[in-house]
Amino acid sequence: MTVTRPARLTGAALCAALALIAAVWILKDLAALGSPADLAWYWAGDHHFLIRGRSATSLVDPVLLAVSAATAVAALRSRHAASALAATGAVTLALRLPGLWAPGSGALVTALLALALAAGLVVTAAVGRSRFTPSYEQPPGRPRTGPAVASGVLLGVAALVVALWEVYWATELPLQITVDRFTGGRSVIKAALAPPPGWLSLVLLALYGTAAASALVRARHSRAFGLLAGVFLTAGGVAEVARTARYELVGHFADIPTADRLDVLSAYVGLLSGVAVLALLAGRGAPAAAPGPYPPAGMPPPAPPHPPPPGW
Repeated sequence: MTVTRPARLTGAALCAALALIAAVWILKDLAALGSPADLAWYWAGDHHFLIRGRSATSLVDPVLLAVSAATAVAALRSRHAASALAATGAVTLALRLPGLWAPGSGALVTALLALALAAGLVVTAAVGRSRFTPSYEQPPGRPRTGPAVASGVLLGVAALVVALWEVYWATELPLQITVDRFTGGRSVIKAALAPPPGWLSLVLLALYGTAAASALVRARHSRAFGLLAGVFLTAGGVAEVARTARYELVGHFADIPTADRLDVLSAYVGLLSGVAVLALLAGRGAPAAAPGPYPPAGMPPPAPPHPPPPGW
């Protein structure tokens, strides 16, 4: 199914607006902190310098900025951007929803705007499809079997790792703190626009699981969801690896607690898996099946027109 030109333009405009919202908040944080490096380290998980200012954004915001911009470009260039629009809209909806009950009017207004734009993306992807596809235009190809299965396995492992870490924190933390990790209660210290850590884990678990399942069955939409999952997996891996390097956890690997060792291993596995998924799904997909003979085998040719046109 192709997407009509008005729907593609609408989707690109909605994505541009989402990217603009994230960019405004990032620029505001840069002005407050005064250093791009400090803001980057904050996104990576180092919050020790916040005595000089407070950030409203988290790692989610630059990732959504990049994803929205890439989806806008895809909508302008491809008639098969419905999956990309739907994936970006659905993930943005899930990540911005906690802003509705977060403290602060800025977070609430941002959440309302982002939710409206993201819902518009999903609706555009659903109703903006063209009923008529030109005969000369090939449908979107499925990913090749090898890359699809490999990326599906990697994303399935990533989903399992996220689930296991949530089970670990649920057994280690008091019940109230565990609940606050999903609802954003007072015991959780986070950026104003950031989703609660437990909520973020649920969104990533759903994204990785959906992308893994669609890749394993080689669905036509698996490339859009897989690439989106790969971006989040890579960004999280880069942030965790940078943080472990900053605190020299690898050099003292034998001396740190077991949970910290597993955290370091998860960071490197996540980074390598994310890069691999992006490389596997960014390649050219399998060619579409060639059209059958006309007329089909065993069928007589069509009858000549009656009356025949001049010169028949």
